[in-house]
Amino acid sequence: MLPTGDNNNAADGSGARVAPAGRKRRRHRVLIFLAVFALLAGSGLVAGGYYFDSVPTPTDLRLPESTTVYYADGRTKLATLGAENRTIVPYEQMNDSAKQAIVAAEDRSFWTNKGIDFSGVLRAAWSNVTGGQRQGASTITQQYARVAADLRGVTYSRKLREAVIAWKLDDKYSKEEILGFYLNTVPFGRGAYGIEAAAQTYFGKTVRRDAPPANQLTPAEAMVLCAMVKQPEADPNDPEGSPGYDPRRNAQARQNSIDRWNYIRDGMVKLGYLSAQDAANLAYPDDVKPVDPNAGRSGLDGPAGLVVNHVLSELRQTDEFKGKPADFIRNGGFKIVTTIDKRVQDAAEAAADIRRDSAPEAVRGQPKNWQAALVAVEPGTGRVLGYYGGNDGNGADYAGWYYDESGAARGFGQHPPGSSFKVYDLAAAVGDKISVKQHFDSPETKEFPASGRTKASPAGPIRNAEHAPCQPNCALWEATVASLNVTYFELTEKLGTAKVIDMATRAGVDSMWATEKGNPRPQRVELRGQPAEEMAGRFSTEVGIGQYGIAVQDHANGIATFAAGGKRAEQHFVRSVSKGDERLFAERLVQTDLGLDKEAINQLDWTLSRVKAAKLDNGWDSAGKTGTWQAGQSTTQNVHTWMVGYTGALAAAVWLGTTDGKPLKTKDGSYEVYGSSGPGPIWRQFMEQATAALKLDADKYRFGTPEFPDDTPSPTPEAPKPTTPSPTPTTASPTPSERPTPSSSPTGRPKPTTTLSPSLSPLPSLSPSRTKAPR
Repeated sequence: MLPTGDNNNAADGSGARVAPAGRKRRRHRVLIFLAVFALLAGSGLVAGGYYFDSVPTPTDLRLPESTTVYYADGRTKLATLGAENRTIVPYEQMNDSAKQAIVAAEDRSFWTNKGIDFSGVLRAAWSNVTGGQRQGASTITQQYARVAADLRGVTYSRKLREAVIAWKLDDKYSKEEILGFYLNTVPFGRGAYGIEAAAQTYFGKTVRRDAPPANQLTPAEAMVLCAMVKQPEADPNDPEGSPGYDPRRNAQARQNSIDRWNYIRDGMVKLGYLSAQDAANLAYPDDVKPVDPNAGRSGLDGPAGLVVNHVLSELRQTDEFKGKPADFIRNGGFKIVTTIDKRVQDAAEAAADIRRDSAPEAVRGQPKNWQAALVAVEPGTGRVLGYYGGNDGNGADYAGWYYDESGAARGFGQHPPGSSFKVYDLAAAVGDKISVKQHFDSPETKEFPASGRTKASPAGPIRNAEHAPCQPNCALWEATVASLNVTYFELTEKLGTAKVIDMATRAGVDSMWATEKGNPRPQRVELRGQPAEEMAGRFSTEVGIGQYGIAVQDHANGIATFAAGGKRAEQHFVRSVSKGDERLFAERLVQTDLGLDKEAINQLDWTLSRVKAAKLDNGWDSAGKTGTWQAGQSTTQNVHTWMVGYTGALAAAVWLGTTDGKPLKTKDGSYEVYGSSGPGPIWRQFMEQATAALKLDADKYRFGTPEFPDDTPSPTPEAPKPTTPSPTPTTASPTPSERPTPSSSPTGRPKPTTTLSPSLSPLPSLSPSRTKAPR
């Protein structure tokens, strides 16, 4: 008996592999040569020496090994990647149960034969020559050879392949190595390849000998699994009559399994793996897991599939995985731990998946073209804790965009933010020492000649979509709560578009979509790392009231920066990647300070906490801003609605729009859909449920109180000329369409050139009119 429990079944009973005499070895080689020659002659293949040089050996093969993606806890599975469900376990790390059972089931002379069943090969050769039926049993070595050849797509005669490769294997590798190759390679049914995947699939156990004994595969269980190697799946042409050996498939399969199990048990006794008494006491296991119709599902067809797209995109841009083959990560057998917190993700899906009964009543049961997206980010770390871009993991991503395996940009996550973008105007203002109590001229409509918004211009003057008691002379905080466009357009002129864009970019908005003359589709402009003055030339003053599309995930990261006291963190989806005991990648938490002092942050929080839609009923300090962008020439129909907001512990952005670009229309026929009435309830439900699930102490995340050191009434300021040239506003707003095509190097972020915005299905253009007024 070997130390591993492998019985070589030597003639002297010692268990050691006895070296055959020279004459015996020569006789074996002659038999092999004759068998192979017969096959070559029978098939008309005379260049037999070619096969000896070209057959793949185990070291030549790259067995696809499934990669598992986990939630942030590192234990809860989010998705499984790869062409096959396989987890490779080195031979020396396997316990004895599977090693012994597979030998008893498939090749009882394994430890003493030369890797080839000579009689089987000769029978096949004779049948080949005479035109009879092909037949003959195969050793474990030959079976592995067959699988190895198939993996390489070789199409030679099966027995010829088996004989040549098996001969080569047996000469070059030890029996232990060959058995390890075999156990990690062969299919066991239910999509499980290799003994470890099979142990997990059928029994929820492992073959690893270092696991707790209760978690290890037992001999009786291993015998059930090894019985299935004979026929891993039911015959598709006769699934009832030939169901295979899975005992949970049907009564016939169960009986097949029991009969095969008894055969293996007898072999275990004959080989000395079990005593007769132990075998008699061994009971057939009845705890095989039921056949799960969803077992083959990887988790990629639901919302998690979109998360995985971002995970893979992020990893492909790291030094550790850059330049690797397209399927390297998927089939590499890695353990990827994401930043996604299952508690937060569950709350996100419950609120933003508006087809569920768990969604807020305001958005439940609405027309089929309604679509929501939600992204939640942890302030200070940039970890994406929850991501909902849609319900189809293989479809459109309405929350963001990513690079696919070919380097093409995919997704559909850009939408005009409307008044929700005013948070960046406000942050730039308080950062520029403009008090939120400073007053601005805020009439219903106002001309801004410097920006081309006059009664005589095509776009017309700026008008408010809302009203406030303070009009026509409102403090900045009052104009924020009432979302007055006139006030914020004037503020943007006062600050300059460059300063507003710079604040948004540094906070987390990496890209913005611009509509340019001569091109009907919005084009993505990369903002990050570029001079703000240069970027400002691509946008008009309307940037301050949210005309230009941004991604939900960028907006979430921007708002998280304010939640973190003005410290921007790099948004990311991956915490770590490992394989076995080796850590290959770990997140790098990096912060950048916006330069907003404590008073500026306090004034920002104080103002945004007064927005009614941002108030939570759970005792948490919260702040936020709604946004709405109207459709076409209409002043009453909206197509994009937003709610963004934060507590000190969590930030989230929610978008609600339509999949076809048409205006939001309720099931009752009303067009009264705004940021406060659509995405607002989604955001509040999510924030309350997520913070409750995280079990955090609200008192540790209280907002500070501003001191308003310059709290004196200010005269209404005149609107100065913009500090940067503003393009003439057009009547076309960014529309959902194709996502950007990345630069030739897909591993890095694209240069700040505009590129077409990709989508899975182009949507109709949404043209903002001169009367378009974000809310």
